[in-house]
Amino acid sequence: MNVLETASRRLNRGVEGCLAVMGLTMTSVVAAQVFSRYVLNQSLFWSEELARYLLVWLTFLGASSAYRRGMHPGVDVLYVRMSPGLRKAALIVVHGASMALFGVMIVFGCRFAYFVRLQISPALFLPKWILFAVIPLSGAILMVHALARLAGDVKPRASE
Repeated sequence: MNVLETASRRLNRGVEGCLAVMGLTMTSVVAAQVFSRYVLNQSLFWSEELARYLLVWLTFLGASSAYRRGMHPGVDVLYVRMSPGLRKAALIVVHGASMALFGVMIVFGCRFAYFVRLQISPALFLPKWILFAVIPLSGAILMVHALARLAGDVKPRASE
């Protein structure tokens, strides 16, 4: 196993742990909000904002985990009919396009987080750059996964 694959695997393990904690936290916050609103007739003013931001983080980090596991949606009608050489070329093109997108996420995500650096969220009083840092963070995680997959796909197999 190469260094990139090991880094990707360990990084994904950490991300999935964070996803579990964030998912449980979001569930608890929403349940507390429902209980507070309908049983106590009081609203937790901060809970909706926290749940929204947790959902954004869950979405971006969940996408990186799905990409690592190969669970992203795909249409392989043409791919399954290609010759092995053409398949390898198609994989390289797909990984290159993916890495270009991940690079855009990193660069423009950093720019956007910097742009909102002085803004504060209304209910939680958190700096918005922290909330939007998930865009370049997930882009970097996705880039590590893509590099590991590309390295694994271009490496000659024992049967070749």
